[in-house]
Amino acid sequence: MADLFADDPPPATSADAPREDAPLADRLRPCSLGEVIGQEHLTGPEGAIGRMVSAGRLSSMVLWGPPGTGKTSIARLLADSVGMRFVAVSAVFSGVADLKKAFAEADRFAEAGQRTLLFVDEIHRFNRAQQDGFLPFVERGTVTLVGATTENPSFELNAALLSRAQVLILNRLDAEALGKLLDRAEELEGPLPLTEEARAALIASADGDGRFLLNQAETLYNAKIDMPLDPQALGAFLQRRVAVYDKDREGHYNLISALHKSLRGSDPQAALYYLARMLVAGEEPLYVLRRLVRFASEDIGLADPQALTQCLAAKQAYEFLGSPEGEVAIAQACLYLATAPKSNAAYTAQKAAWKSARETGSLMPPQNILNAPTKLMKDIGYGAGYAYDHDSEGGFSGDNYWPAEMQPQAYYTPVERGFEREIAKRLEYWDRLRREKRGE
Repeated sequence: MADLFADDPPPATSADAPREDAPLADRLRPCSLGEVIGQEHLTGPEGAIGRMVSAGRLSSMVLWGPPGTGKTSIARLLADSVGMRFVAVSAVFSGVADLKKAFAEADRFAEAGQRTLLFVDEIHRFNRAQQDGFLPFVERGTVTLVGATTENPSFELNAALLSRAQVLILNRLDAEALGKLLDRAEELEGPLPLTEEARAALIASADGDGRFLLNQAETLYNAKIDMPLDPQALGAFLQRRVAVYDKDREGHYNLISALHKSLRGSDPQAALYYLARMLVAGEEPLYVLRRLVRFASEDIGLADPQALTQCLAAKQAYEFLGSPEGEVAIAQACLYLATAPKSNAAYTAQKAAWKSARETGSLMPPQNILNAPTKLMKDIGYGAGYAYDHDSEGGFSGDNYWPAEMQPQAYYTPVERGFEREIAKRLEYWDRLRREKRGE
């Protein structure tokens, strides 16, 4: 990291031309926010970034999105757009000493009237104490912090840091956006040695990751292939299975839709057929497994809690065995899901609870269940009157756990199928005890 923290380094800008031998992805980095592909909801005139740039003033932010969606490029271009000095650090390689030096330099440049944009890649990899170290410098404007993460900031970043930064969500690149990336590559390097079907299959195999797509394209260019490859030949060349579907990807979405609806309709024979259609055509097995895992939570949930376990076990078995042996485990998970009792009660409960959380903001929980790790917090009443359920008759206090400004809600309503039938009995038992405690 010494080059990033040299004395009085010149500000890095996106205009710095990459070397001729730089990777294709670097040579195709956008030179303006208008050239960023797939994130127009942020970079467009009505987007959060577009509005900030128009105003000429940035606030600290966290860019949250999958790999290869343009987080680093956006950060560089932001600095250029408002005339800020750009400094990049990586949480993987940097420590506290590196950050202190970066902040000291930012202070020195600020005295000369030059503001600093500090880009922190993989910011979630800094521990809580290191994240706290950003706060005073962000608060007094020493740096404008732009963090990048592939992980959910709600779980990985301090609440104090999140309260000082706007979280902006980057989209996974869709087929159209990835196609535009390949168009740019072909403008620079010439046509790819692929049939139209293989080109569509290459885009599908990238799974929304633009950097991965361009790296695969560069591999094809470097190989100096004479004849265009079809999907099967492409898969053999890249040692990566690629899907063979319609050019417009309609076949891909039709089959995954058919598989999902067959599972939901409890038809194991049809579900197995569509699973076979996808895998025989060359679909990435891990993509199918991701869809099965989602189905297990969304359409079965607690009607059969083993459904999710079966899917995760199938993923582990496939990763251990590979193809074709591991595909038997995928088929087993598919059959389990199709024959399991169905319920979307957990899915609808999650949606309803998330809606409430957005609408109610930051309501304080009742004081009796607040954490009180210090004497001061105990003195002002945190945790006072908490009823420890294990000390109550029947191990149940019947206490109220909802914020004072909010009525108790009922998000989760189990169905009368599978294990949720037993859960419904449990809920009724606790509700009856709760009413008795209140004297109803």
